[in-house]
Amino acid sequence: MRRYRLLLAALLLWPMSAYAATPVDGLYQQHCASCHHAERLGGSGPALLPENLTRLSPQKVEQVIRDGRAATQMPGFATQLTDEQIQQLTALVRSPLPQIPTWDMAAMTESHQLFIDRRQLPEQPVHHADPLNLFIVIEQGDHHATILDGDRLESIHRFATPIAVHGGPKFSPDGRFVFIASRNGWIMQFDLYSLQVVAQVRAGINTRNLAISDDGTTVMVANYLPHTLVVLDAHDLRPRKVIPVTHQQHSSRVSAVYTAAPRHSFIVALKDLQQVWEIPYSNQAKPVITALVHDYRAESGEDLPIDKTPFPIRRIHLNNYLDDFFFDASYTHLLGASRDGGRGEVVHLDVGRPIASVDLPGLPHLGSGITWPWRGTTVMATPNLKEPVVSIIDMKSWQVVQRIATAGPGFFLRSHEQTPYAWVDASLSSEKDKIQLIDKETLTVAHTLQPIPGKPASHVEFTRDGRFALVSIQSADGALVIYDAHTLTEVKRLPMNMPSGKYNVANKINRSSGTSH
Repeated sequence: MRRYRLLLAALLLWPMSAYAATPVDGLYQQHCASCHHAERLGGSGPALLPENLTRLSPQKVEQVIRDGRAATQMPGFATQLTDEQIQQLTALVRSPLPQIPTWDMAAMTESHQLFIDRRQLPEQPVHHADPLNLFIVIEQGDHHATILDGDRLESIHRFATPIAVHGGPKFSPDGRFVFIASRNGWIMQFDLYSLQVVAQVRAGINTRNLAISDDGTTVMVANYLPHTLVVLDAHDLRPRKVIPVTHQQHSSRVSAVYTAAPRHSFIVALKDLQQVWEIPYSNQAKPVITALVHDYRAESGEDLPIDKTPFPIRRIHLNNYLDDFFFDASYTHLLGASRDGGRGEVVHLDVGRPIASVDLPGLPHLGSGITWPWRGTTVMATPNLKEPVVSIIDMKSWQVVQRIATAGPGFFLRSHEQTPYAWVDASLSSEKDKIQLIDKETLTVAHTLQPIPGKPASHVEFTRDGRFALVSIQSADGALVIYDAHTLTEVKRLPMNMPSGKYNVANKINRSSGTSH
């Protein structure tokens, strides 16, 4: 443990005194370090290193510093910094560090903490709430999470989380355990039966998200820094493997990792390679393994010792970078889009190649997409981070059938099988205090709600039965505002400290079509 503490100190603390040697260093410390770390290694914001900025020209970096960036917490500094200062900061973040820190198996193993052996956990919940109708609510204001009883709509427990939780907590297949990732690489396992932390480990320096296998054995962690995927044992978070994210001498940040449960594999989004990776985690993933062996033989002419290569990589080559993904219910098709592009790309995962493109101007937030049956087909809906529209896409023809005007660009779109509406926020606009309800049959805005005038409202989530809709008021003196999803009347407010995402156990583990997975 001593070695681990010394390594953390070297990694996170000494740079604070190493800066302020030049005026630009002072500017960075004043305006950037609180989010991006004093050594540019990332915190609540991403790492600012040339290895992480390969897709951004100097002019684009200057624009982001000046104007901010949509769908992030990055503000614009046009009124605080001169053009010369912005240019100096751009040059700084594009300059390499003398040595980029690594985070290897030894460091991970030393960071690992097991608080309670799972054999000592109770067989039944210590509370009286329905285990499948619990919510975990992330409160960003003071880095805590609340466990909410979805029947009584009351808090039953509150606990501290790692700083800057990111990527959405994930539940074990039975819903008992929840796994939480933070931007600074800490992964936490929490038991929803006994209401206590089971284990934690630091899996990276700058982490995007995690996924858990459908058999409940494996956690996969996606890292921006270092450029790795990390395999953890879902039983107690012990590190099992580090997978370097490289191809032909190029490495990449990992945008996200997803579980494709019907395929028994992980799907990996890459930030700096025009590829999607599929990584089987079970012998049941025979179609995936067959395709992987076929692709490997075609490229190398060699046999793949699949039984001797745990977590083999199937590389699917694309026409563009895909930063954001959406999957159909069978996980046969993937719809992805680049942050800087105006088109979506449909990838057929079985055949391993793109098969169609979709006209998606602006910046669609596909990771918040939802589906529902509509007039003999299934449609997918996605909010847009730059334009005040929700795009409706036919998942048979992959054509946009409607673009619905909204109050403003929004981040989250949610629904439930038992409600006729899709609820969308306008959190990236001046109308951020509004939630709009789209009629899923007519594809028009049917209602507009304003939970608390002047305060941002976002991230709707439903109870297990769809009876109630919970809205986050994202401010320090915020709240969960709870609506009857049928009458649209407010039934309750629960004060909270900047609540952001909230996640219902049953909706997540059953892969409800109205929420993200």
